[in-house]
Order: sequence, then structure tokens, then C-alpha cells
Amino acid sequence: MSNSSSITQFLLLPFADTRELQLLHFWLFLGIYLAALLGNGLIITTIACDQHLHTPMYFFLLNLSLLDLGCISTIVPKSMANSLWDTRAISYMGCVAQFFLFLILSCSHSYHREAGLLALSAFLFWGCFVFIVLSYMQIFRAVLRIPSEQGRHKAFSTCLPHLTVVSLFVSTGTFTYLKTSS
Repeated sequence: MSNSSSITQFLLLPFADTRELQLLHFWLFLGIYLAALLGNGLIITTIACDQHLHTPMYFFLLNLSLLDLGCISTIVPKSMANSLWDTRAISYMGCVAQFFLFLILSCSHSYHREAGLLALSAFLFWGCFVFIVLSYMQIFRAVLRIPSEQGRHKAFSTCLPHLTVVSLFVSTGTFTYLKTSS
């Protein structure tokens, strides 16, 4: 008979220890989650249904909305459920799913797993970054070919807010994931 044990669940750290704060956490996160679902759902539906919005700029907004939905739907519902039911447990498979679907929650301190996830994340980040930069180069090249200055101004005034949103999204994500744990 071998000496082995199997892990069936993990315990997460709670946001608060008192029941009132746990319920406040649930309702606050529920409001934020529903607002994010509604906003991103409207963006996705509008871009998908309107043929005039099938342009590179709106393609990026669609991808950004899908990414936001994926990120927020990975962890927030489990956190809300734990606050509502006053529990801290997460199943092994749920932890594995969160670990592989979202770069900050980890279930173990395995060096090889973390190094592999870091390498995959870096590859995906740089791949997306290069894709975004090349796409913006194509967009700006197309805008610069517009014959009228008024047309170029209108195109740039449409593209620059989107570039600002993407830059804000990438910079906050970079700050969040590259800061030290201390």
C-alpha cells in the first residue's frame, strides 16, 4: 500500500471576516459584475449586429470586451458565492480552472508550473501586443492616405480615444501583474 493523499479542495482567503462585510462584498461585486456584463454585452452585440461597425477599431473594442468578460467571469462569481454562503472552499478542479484561466491566482508553489505559465503568458502578451501595434500601424497608414485634412482629423479623433482605452487597459494590467507581492 502506497503512502499517498489526494487534495480535493483548497481554501481561499476571505475579503472580510464579519458577516455584514461579506454580504456588502457580495452585493457590491454583484453590482459591478452585472454592470460589466451589461456593458460588455451591449458592446459585443452592437458591434456584431451593425455592419457599419465592422472596422479594425471596433474589432479591437470587441476583443477587449470579450477579454474583459473572460477575466471577470473567471473569479468574481466564485468570490461572490463564497461571500454569500460564508465559505472559503474551492474545489480542486475549480482552482485548476482559475489557475489556467486567470495569470494572479495560484493553487500551488510549484516552480515549473509557475515558470511554464509565465512563459505562456509572456508569449501571449507579446503576441497580442505585436498584433495590436501592427494593426494600429495599418490603421494610421490608412488614415494618412485620406485625401482631405478634415477626413484625417475625423479619423484620428475616432482612433485616439480607442488607443487611449487600450493603453489604459494594458498599462493597468502590466502594473497589476508586474508589481511585487510585498
